Amino acid sequence: MAKGMGIAERVETLIAPCVAALGYRIWDVEYVKEGAEWYLRITIDSDEGIGIDDCEKVSKAITPVIDEADPIEDFYYLEVSSPGIERVLRKPAHFAASIGSEVELRLYAPDERKRKAYTGTLLSYDGKAAAVCCGGEEIAIPCEKISKAQTVYDFSKNINKEGKSET
Repeated sequence: MAKGMGIAERVETLIAPCVAALGYRIWDVEYVKEGAEWYLRITIDSDEGIGIDDCEKVSKAITPVIDEADPIEDFYYLEVSSPGIERVLRKPAHFAASIGSEVELRLYAPDERKRKAYTGTLLSYDGKAAAVCCGGEEIAIPCEKISKAQTVYDFSKNINKEGKSET
C-alpha cells in the first residue's frame, strides 16, 4: 500500500475489485472510533438498491481480503450497509451523483445572511463550492464553510389522500 494512505483509503483500495466483481459500488469507507470501540464502516450501493442480503454477501466476500492484508492493527467491528435514502455527501463523487437532488448543506457558522443551513436542489459542485437553488435563488457555498452535506428525501410525496404510506 502507498505510504501515508489512511486506513479507510487503504481498505477501499483493497476491497474495490471484490465489491465491483459482486456488482456493487463502494459509496464510502470510514474507520472511526466511537467510545472505546473502533468501527470499519463500508457503505455500498447499486442501481437496484441495497438490502440486508447484499450487505451480508459483501461482508463475507471482503472479510478474507481485509484479514489477509491486515491493514488494521487494533480490534474493530466491521459494518457493511447501504448509504440509505438520505445520504451523507463527503466526496466529490457523492456531490456529482447528487446533482439535481434535494440536499441540505449545514454550515460551521452562520453566514452573511445569518443562516446556518440551506436546503434546496444541488445545481453544481466543483470542489471549491456547492451551488444550491433555494427559493428560486442560486446560492454558492464555499466547501470550507460546509460542516455537513446530505441528500434530503421528501417522505410526504409517498403519502396517499388517506394519510397512508404508498410503497
